[in-house]
Amino acid sequence: MLRTLLRILGVYKLYEYWLLRQVKSRPIPQHVAVILDGNRRWARNRGLPPWLGHEKGAEKVWEFLDWCLELGIKTITLYVLSTENLARRRREELEKLFEIIDRHLDRALRDERIHRHRVRVKALGRIHLLPESLREKLLKLEERTRNYDNHYLNIAIAYGGRAEIVDAIRKICEDVRSGKLRVEDIDEDTVRRYLYTAHLPNPDPDLVIRTSGEERISNFLLFQIAYSELVFLDVYWPEFRKIDLLRAIRTYQQRQRRFGG
Repeated sequence: MLRTLLRILGVYKLYEYWLLRQVKSRPIPQHVAVILDGNRRWARNRGLPPWLGHEKGAEKVWEFLDWCLELGIKTITLYVLSTENLARRRREELEKLFEIIDRHLDRALRDERIHRHRVRVKALGRIHLLPESLREKLLKLEERTRNYDNHYLNIAIAYGGRAEIVDAIRKICEDVRSGKLRVEDIDEDTVRRYLYTAHLPNPDPDLVIRTSGEERISNFLLFQIAYSELVFLDVYWPEFRKIDLLRAIRTYQQRQRRFGG
């Protein structure tokens, strides 16, 4: 039994190495966005409470960060919690989820990888809807990494794509009313400067991955993903492996991006 397991692990590592060589031989997407889906179903299939799925999913984020840093991916955007989740999830589950996020923000504040790789961390969303302790830690993490520019890690939390566009429109209207902006000067680039992703050198994802087998965008980065390549994977986020990321990137590399042309 052990010998069989070791043989399987050996084949898996060989396949991973082969995939990695393939992927590294072609251009790597520089902004990868991920809809982290399937935590609750992963837990339910094992007879576990949903927050244990969220805990497993949070641990997976750190593995994913390592893989992206290894590949040289500059920007990562993770869809962690939507505005719809905040409105519709049971209070008990949300409180457990907030506890998990709180612990992992503490970990991020002291994690040497963030500073060694100069990763700028930023929360995207209506942060005022979150508990005060989470808001404070997110702001602290943003402030501590605000001068980093090697890599960017965006945490979409209390986030909705429509809400982001509404917030941008409100800010544009305020600036028009105050005389800072003329209506006739508003174009796509103007709107882009008012979005949550305005701080990024590459705000539009090259590749969007959604786990769990669902094939929907679910209100994620609606403005930014107009020409992104979409890959849907039939694997729950807690089970996401390095080879899944490499396969998604290989799929991206095999496509011809036309940008509407």
